[in-house]
Amino acid sequence: MLAVALGVTLTACSATGGKRAEDARKAAAAAEGRANVTTPRWTFAMVTHSGDGDTFWDIVQKGARQAAAKDNINFLYAHSDEGQQQAQLVDSYVDKKVDGLIVTLAKPDALKASVARAVAAGIPVITVNSGSAQSKAYGALTHIGQDEAIAGQAVGDELDRRGRTKALCVLHEQGNVGHEQRCSGVRETFDGTLQNLYVDGTNMPDVQASIEAKLQSDPAIDAVVTLGAPFADAAAQARRTAGSQAQIATFDLNAKVAAGLGAGTLAFAVDQQPYLQGYEAVDLLWLHRYNADVLGGGRPVLTGPQIITEKDAKALTAYTERGTR
Repeated sequence: MLAVALGVTLTACSATGGKRAEDARKAAAAAEGRANVTTPRWTFAMVTHSGDGDTFWDIVQKGARQAAAKDNINFLYAHSDEGQQQAQLVDSYVDKKVDGLIVTLAKPDALKASVARAVAAGIPVITVNSGSAQSKAYGALTHIGQDEAIAGQAVGDELDRRGRTKALCVLHEQGNVGHEQRCSGVRETFDGTLQNLYVDGTNMPDVQASIEAKLQSDPAIDAVVTLGAPFADAAAQARRTAGSQAQIATFDLNAKVAAGLGAGTLAFAVDQQPYLQGYEAVDLLWLHRYNADVLGGGRPVLTGPQIITEKDAKALTAYTERGTR
């Protein structure tokens, strides 16, 4: 009996020690950017509708690259804010026979044929960020992101809670269906009036000047909603130079937005957690290749919206500074 008891004790200690050693190995690997798995080194490519210098997509990429390092994935990235060029980039990765594709569908009609070609070639596709309505029809495994209409509705509710009566929705990329859905969502729940303002998002001085002119011509505007974090600062500067008292709200989060929330120059932000979009897209492709897993049950996997206000800014600062929020 003593021998049996001793054997059980030794087995238990060995099992615990083995688990601790394995956990320590995985933690060290993650910290050093090394793979935690022994699956083949598959190649996944991401093609987005990002323009040059859009910091939002830096956060998406950071999540994707960290998941890729963990999953032993060779990660490729390309982008174009022109729909046809984005489609050509997708085609180029199909020709290279990548093992998985991550695609945004901000301009879905332009991407339809290219995504269909990838699916026909047996390349699993996950859509992220934009195009949730078209994702399943185009043959993607799932969509990861926020529902833009629901996010817009959340903004409308928040504007009502703050007693706003006339708002401006600033669209910085013509033809982006997600942006139109955001502003339409705001209009659905906002009790006041909402006006769309189209600007050239590649020219920040023009963005600021356009918002400033609108605020000067219509002092009744008491809220400005921008659809991307880089444009929130331009809106805040436009308000200041126009002498307006309008509250500034924005979709998306970065270090400047967190600082603006903390300082009170921005009223609130809508976070769709772009790091999570990139990370989960790569992770889900890996799970599909490894185990034929599909997440979402035919519905989008939502990463937002989350309303961020001044009270949240301090806690988020560390994350925005390291580029993960």
